[in-house]
Amino acid sequence: MKTTILEANGKPAFAIVPWDEYQALRALAEDAGDAAALLRHAKKRAKRGEDTIPARVIDRLLADEPPLRVWREHRGLSATSLANAVGVTVAHISKIESGKGEPSLPLLRKLAKALQIDSGLLVGRE
Repeated sequence: MKTTILEANGKPAFAIVPWDEYQALRALAEDAGDAAALLRHAKKRAKRGEDTIPARVIDRLLADEPPLRVWREHRGLSATSLANAVGVTVAHISKIESGKGEPSLPLLRKLAKALQIDSGLLVGRE
């Protein structure tokens, strides 16, 4: 970086840099500010015990993957462990995930509770 330093009273007072380098520094400063704001936001959410949804989960849901499967895998649960947690068979979970079956409202609530999400997130976009 080519910089010219201007002094006032024998001390550095100003730095003159080429315009393109100034623009690059400004962009880096903005990026650093954005990253710091995101970090502060994430820390606040974590402190309040709030969960965030990773982009890969959103992408899968927008691609119309079965919501139950997406959330189950996001939470790191096997179909067996989820089935055991809500009191149904693995085949029942598989049926719901494949779209060949619909959960009852009570089961939907149990699934949402086991996955620590709002039950509305298990309903497709239809």
